[in-house]
Amino acid sequence: MTRLLTRIAAASLLAMSLSACDHMMPAVPAGAPLDEVIDEDRQAVQKGVEPLGETLGLDQAIARALKYNLDRRAKLMEEALAARQVDEVGFDRIPKLLGSAGYSHRDEERTSRSKDSVTGAPSLANPSISQDKEHLFSSLTLSWNLLDYGLAHFSYQQAVDRALQAEARRRKASQLLVQDVRSAFFRAASAQKLQGEVRAALALAEDGLADARKSEQEALRNPLDSLRYQRQLTENMRLLESIEQELVAARFELAALINAPVMQQVRLLADDEPLPPDLLTTSVDEMELAALRQNPDLRDHLLQRRIAQAEAYKAVGRMLPNIGVSYGAYNDDDRYLINQQWNEATVNVSFNLLNLLYLDRVERNGRAGVRLAEQRRLAAHVAVVTQVHVARAQVAHARTQFERADSLWSLDSRILEMTAKREQAQAGSKLDRVAAQTTAIISQLRRYQALAQWHAAAGRLQATLGTDPVPDSTDDQSLEALSRGVRQRLLSPLPQAAAPAAPAASVGG
Repeated sequence: MTRLLTRIAAASLLAMSLSACDHMMPAVPAGAPLDEVIDEDRQAVQKGVEPLGETLGLDQAIARALKYNLDRRAKLMEEALAARQVDEVGFDRIPKLLGSAGYSHRDEERTSRSKDSVTGAPSLANPSISQDKEHLFSSLTLSWNLLDYGLAHFSYQQAVDRALQAEARRRKASQLLVQDVRSAFFRAASAQKLQGEVRAALALAEDGLADARKSEQEALRNPLDSLRYQRQLTENMRLLESIEQELVAARFELAALINAPVMQQVRLLADDEPLPPDLLTTSVDEMELAALRQNPDLRDHLLQRRIAQAEAYKAVGRMLPNIGVSYGAYNDDDRYLINQQWNEATVNVSFNLLNLLYLDRVERNGRAGVRLAEQRRLAAHVAVVTQVHVARAQVAHARTQFERADSLWSLDSRILEMTAKREQAQAGSKLDRVAAQTTAIISQLRRYQALAQWHAAAGRLQATLGTDPVPDSTDDQSLEALSRGVRQRLLSPLPQAAAPAAPAASVGG
């Protein structure tokens, strides 16, 4: 007994020591290699990214975003991981082959006494030994469980549907990315286009403001008129500076979307880009049907309903009897065994009778989960149909607003030209020219904004219809080929979306 207590105390002390080591907070060394990690991250961000040229078109910007955007790369990796998990879940359906080996040691012989089974009197024979103090044993067992197989079958179907969900979410992320790039590209292009004109207008306003202050000091004009003149110039300068501030971040946003160096200057070819195609030539009925077939959100809800149905089947399946079959080969070098090697086959049936008390509740919960997923799918169905009509209306409105903005910019440009001629002929003032130039800049900015909104509205409509920006995998295409595919899709009135992969198998219900 003393030896037993001593060993228990020693084992407890050892366990406490190991536990203390596990919970000890590791000290962070001074000068941790944070700089090395930062350098590695910088290199990883730009790894495999082709350098920018001197110019950049919209199709090239979208192609770069689809190929190099880090968030989209993460979505692609999520899709690939979901596909790999399908294979891992499939392994649960095959039988299990378990090999084991062990070593047993006793400090005392395994001795036992016996008694007479009829009289109950102790046997007069000496205690017997039935096992070696030391022996080796091993086994190889093949087992298969019918219930586990059924549950693994439904888990496999769920993994397939989750992989398809990851594909649908990746498609949606790509469509949203294209929308953001189209909007940011024209905002950055307008900033690049108007930067010189804004600075020239500000310089002209500064000169006019200095002349007005000098005239006020020399009392060459009515003081009230001079103050009003200065106020109007200052107000125009404030507008110009707010425009410059608004546009200054557009280039950095575009660089982040296409994973390009934020400080690198590149000329954006916005004026060479065609206008968005006329998407309204397709009938509403055709658009609704295309959206219901191809919209990634609706497909996600459809797959979620299948997953809920499979989960309901799994919940009921866990309540069923469990049938297991196993066959194994065993070996034990215990010299007291007459047969040290033997084979053994077993069939086992087990059932928790208390499951009958909960079976009805489990079935109701499963049906409720399926009805919830079905209701969400129906709500998504209505939302997608509504989005089609809303997106069509937004495209029509955005096109009208661009036409108005283009007309206003044309008029303001002509007014600016006439005002400049009047100033040269000394028939007008710098205030008139600054005001006309400010108005022309604002009109041109609004024209670019209207064009960006038109492209964004067209992108939303195409995304609602489930059309992909590119037909094939971006990893398998060069940047040039990807740019050609993007341009073809952008110019097509209603691109034919790549049909989503059909589910590998269906779950009942």
